[in-house]
Amino acid sequence: MQLALALVITLISACCLNLGYLLEYDVASKLPALSLRRPIASLRSLLGNTRWLTGIGIESAGWLLYVGALALAPLSLVQATAAGGIGILAIMASRYTRVPLTGKERIGVAVSVVGLALLGVSLLGDHGTGSAAGHLWIGVWLVASAAAAVVFMRLLGGVIGAGPAWGIAAGILFAAGDVSTKMAVSSGPEDFAFLICLVVFYVAGTAVLQAGFQRGSALTTAGLATLLTNALPIAAGMTVFREPLPAGWIGAVRIIAFAAVVAGAVLLASRTKATEQRPAPEQTRDLASSST
Repeated sequence: MQLALALVITLISACCLNLGYLLEYDVASKLPALSLRRPIASLRSLLGNTRWLTGIGIESAGWLLYVGALALAPLSLVQATAAGGIGILAIMASRYTRVPLTGKERIGVAVSVVGLALLGVSLLGDHGTGSAAGHLWIGVWLVASAAAAVVFMRLLGGVIGAGPAWGIAAGILFAAGDVSTKMAVSSGPEDFAFLICLVVFYVAGTAVLQAGFQRGSALTTAGLATLLTNALPIAAGMTVFREPLPAGWIGAVRIIAFAAVVAGAVLLASRTKATEQRPAPEQTRDLASSST
């Protein structure tokens, strides 16, 4: 019952996070260029917009729900459930931009939903909570995450595109914040260092995501960020936190569910900015008729 409640809370959290992302994208993509080298000026331009503040507020509410879910369930299970939220993001983005989903994106939504359903089935078995992670290995994970985010922003933007690179970097930083949050929730207030880490990584991830919104589409940038935000903590849960899988066929179902939600996220995170800005077919017909 406790795990089922955590799953429901996580889905609500995913809805809030994705709605917040879309509102933030609508504002950030239209602002003058945001720069991490001019943080004060960039922050002022964002904080001066009521719509952006609404988006960040909804996103923050989603994060608080996520923290509540982490207190009830293992990190890997919570993140796998949240990964299915990219399907929610795809539908929201399609309605918001009035650009229909492609065939591949529709498959991605279906695969994500199947993954969530399989996760529900996997709740039937016994569940271990894992063991306390060593501070050394968590530190290594966080330092490696920061380094990887810098590499993607600095070196790989010209290879895979600035929007995808910055979206991946934001996802890596958010994932490090999620790992820090799990440690803070598990260890209690005495591990103050992890409270500092979660604030630093979430703030950095938010800044990178806003800049990424100016470089790529909402679905690609936020989609890749969501993919990494969920996939990396799943890996951390199974390795660093040593969270065991249920035995027998239920464990196999959970592995398939993990794979499904990640595969769905990959299928949904490939939309280009030009595709997202393309008008829907009915809009095209309206434009054509008005010009004749």
